[in-house]
Amino acid sequence: MKNTLRALLFLLIIGLGQSAMALPAPPTIPGRVVLKLRPGQTPAVLEAALNALSAHGLQPKFPHTQAPSAERPGSVDLRGIYQVELPATVPLDRARTVLLGTGAVEYVEPLYIRQPLYQPNDPRADSTLTSLTASQFYLKQIRAYRAWDVTRGDSSIVIGITDGGVRLTHEDLRQQIKHNYADPVNGRDDDGDGYVDNFTGWDLANNDNDCGYDINIIHGSLVAGVAAARTDNGLGIAGLGNRCRFLPLNIYPNTPTGSFAGYEAIVYAADHGCQVINMSWGAPGGYSRFEQDAITYAAVNRDAVVVAAAGNTSADILFYPASYDHVLSVSGVSSTDQKSPAATFNHRVDMVAPGLSILTTQGYHTVSAGGVADADYVAVGGTSFAAPLAAAAAALVRWRFPQLTAAQVMARLRQTTDNIDGLPANAAWAGRLGTGRLNVLRALTASPKEARVIASTFLPARPAYAPGDTLRLAVDVQNLLQPVAGLTVTLTSLSPYVTVRQGSFAMGNMATLARATNFTAPFRLAVAASGIPLNTTATLRYRITDTGGFQYDQFVDLLLNPDYVVLDANDLVLSLTSRGNLAFDNLAGTVGMGLSYRTSGNILSEGGLLLATSPTRVSDRLRTSGGQSRQSFFSLRQATRQQPGPRADQEARVAFQDTIPVAGSRVRSVGVAVRQRAYAWAMPGRRDFVVLEYSLKNLTADTLKPLYAGIFTDWDLPNPDGAARNAAAYDTARALGYCYALGGPAGTTPPVAYAGIRLLRGGTPAVYSIDGGAPAGSPIRLADGFSVAEKFLALSSGTARAQRTAGLPDGADVSQVVGTRLARLAPGDSTTVAFAVLAAPTLAQLQASADAAATVYGAVLPTRPAALPAGFSVYPNPATGLLRVELTAGLGLRELLLCNALGQVVRQQAASGTAAALDLAGLAPGLYVLRAQGTGGILTQNVVLR
Repeated sequence: MKNTLRALLFLLIIGLGQSAMALPAPPTIPGRVVLKLRPGQTPAVLEAALNALSAHGLQPKFPHTQAPSAERPGSVDLRGIYQVELPATVPLDRARTVLLGTGAVEYVEPLYIRQPLYQPNDPRADSTLTSLTASQFYLKQIRAYRAWDVTRGDSSIVIGITDGGVRLTHEDLRQQIKHNYADPVNGRDDDGDGYVDNFTGWDLANNDNDCGYDINIIHGSLVAGVAAARTDNGLGIAGLGNRCRFLPLNIYPNTPTGSFAGYEAIVYAADHGCQVINMSWGAPGGYSRFEQDAITYAAVNRDAVVVAAAGNTSADILFYPASYDHVLSVSGVSSTDQKSPAATFNHRVDMVAPGLSILTTQGYHTVSAGGVADADYVAVGGTSFAAPLAAAAAALVRWRFPQLTAAQVMARLRQTTDNIDGLPANAAWAGRLGTGRLNVLRALTASPKEARVIASTFLPARPAYAPGDTLRLAVDVQNLLQPVAGLTVTLTSLSPYVTVRQGSFAMGNMATLARATNFTAPFRLAVAASGIPLNTTATLRYRITDTGGFQYDQFVDLLLNPDYVVLDANDLVLSLTSRGNLAFDNLAGTVGMGLSYRTSGNILSEGGLLLATSPTRVSDRLRTSGGQSRQSFFSLRQATRQQPGPRADQEARVAFQDTIPVAGSRVRSVGVAVRQRAYAWAMPGRRDFVVLEYSLKNLTADTLKPLYAGIFTDWDLPNPDGAARNAAAYDTARALGYCYALGGPAGTTPPVAYAGIRLLRGGTPAVYSIDGGAPAGSPIRLADGFSVAEKFLALSSGTARAQRTAGLPDGADVSQVVGTRLARLAPGDSTTVAFAVLAAPTLAQLQASADAAATVYGAVLPTRPAALPAGFSVYPNPATGLLRVELTAGLGLRELLLCNALGQVVRQQAASGTAAALDLAGLAPGLYVLRAQGTGGILTQNVVLR
């Protein structure tokens, strides 16, 4: 018998009652990530990046899995998924950006720990009806006895029980286990599947062949009994699966080296012949592409019916794995078909099954109360025990209809339920309990229909949509069961903030397994221009009907009005948050669209505003230590975008501030309110930069002297041979700090080689380049966090750390702070600083864009044109040919210069007296800046050429 670490994992997920946005991510396995290589890539391309992370143990996650097949559209390739061990000092976001920066990786994710969903059988949980605990009432409720008259299944149909260990010697379980006779226990891998002696299932969590009983977790025994307890043996209970067998797969650790392995168990079950896989575990939130890949492999590549418990949250939330694609999500009801008090409800629930007072095998006591060994039973509650009822029903359907695919089996189960939405007790959850309660008899005897949307594609594809956006929605529809006539999909918005402008798709007649798409004429939608609360989830309903009376509803969600805006008018796409960050609002890089240039993908893992006035008074929302970020700034006004704006093709406005320091408090903030404006242009010559302007107001009663302000950037410019090969430098003439990608092998060119920040307006420039691989004892060492004192040092060191490059000669993960020193800011006073965010293929282009940004900021952005000296006239403006310049007597002209948007001089002409004419012939239409050198100084005026 194994000793245990599992007890800590045996948590209850009940009564959360929270919105999905507020739910924390599930816990993760420390020091380990999974990544997926892009097609055609090999692990060799990761060598430099892994070395930079001091990572080790790169190994394929599923080396023996089946390749995707053209005969199974949508099948997934798990052979490109690898597991990597990371040092404890390397945070997940660092690993993600370095590995993604190679350009060879699709995703990098943590491994989530998903919890079993056991709900205790006690009065306080209100999950036990004492009058029912001594019998299997639920078998009559779901018409099991009549269903067994149709079929009792067969031992060749195997249900994979991915769960805690199972009491293998229990009287009602021991004869139901599916053994692998191709690999008897002899110390050899006889069947060549990579597992030695996997005769009786496998312990995926601890990587051994003992998936048996653990006294601290009996959940696996409880679930197995519901699905597959032995029938007709004159003992105990009858599992719904009757003659069907089960494969025990342990997913919870009980050794120091073990770890949660729910998704590894899914793949194992799929590869070892399980036609049905049950998952009575999970957690709210924490969407994972790795987890979805594992499920897709089982459901599509291996054609397994994947069933999951919807969770015991008593909330309308997404719960994983139940809410993933290709999963039959099962919630719970009582003996009267009323929703179980703690059961999750949402539009992703497919159906419900009894989930209260479920009598099953306990597998806890060696000797029962009657003195019989391995003969204990208990009544339990939770969606953990509704799911195996659906899984067992799927097993019976698979035996009865062997020609059906896994998707068709799920469709039969959905379309043969007893509708319970009409019960008064369920009125509050109507439409969010799936199609109804499981009816096994109907699943085995009826001839249902189900056409279903199997894929939804939003165009443009974004994680969220802003007020005023318009979008299209293409769907892929498949008829899974009986032929249908006159099939139509009608799209309706259930949100007041989304309008469906074109929402009908007629497919006509469809044979079984036929597919259709409206990709050439997609649905059209519009997001409301105003009044949308932050981070609103809008639900759209597909209503699928035919002329014979079939009707089926499906739902799809989209996120509206996120707490960030995206400027995408030009080649540099940038997310701005409502609290001063650039690219993303969190260290995980999931809130925001990042910063990309042309087709580069994200190149900024973290960025944001830094303010400071002393080594102990610093304000920011950047990383600190322990994988956390500081939370100095709070939003005063949501980030908004205007398109077009009065001065640019796109403009954004943000307002936030930090807390005001109080004497004697431990608050280490500065006490400044910030109004941020951002500008982006679509015209040639302005497509490589975004201008950021910050108005800073002193909210304290003291003069801030000095006040430092700057932008921190952790650039990750992709290299052909590893993301860590970056360096940072400083252009003194332009107050331009930049990062660049070092070249890869001969003949390779990075997709974007240069990116940086230029100070456009403010006091004395400050630039600090940071080498991410700096050793212990360095003035700034990001490997162990970014402290308040280090942030102050980066802002206040002037250009002392800017004249030499960081990251050379071999390249490193580099960061920079580009800022300014403002001598003083009196109480109540305001000042303005401005920066340009830039990217370009070459240094020369980066410098030209930096010059253009300076010109544009100086000439275009002032709210009011500078007051011109009396008698200074430039006309006609807009101009078409000759431009006349006149000054009053006494000022005297010497020279005229005309500059384009890049700051380049395109006309130069000597002048004298008080008037001159400048020929504009041959110049392209656009905005120019005229500089008139006179005896009294330089006068400037914007000129528009038509």
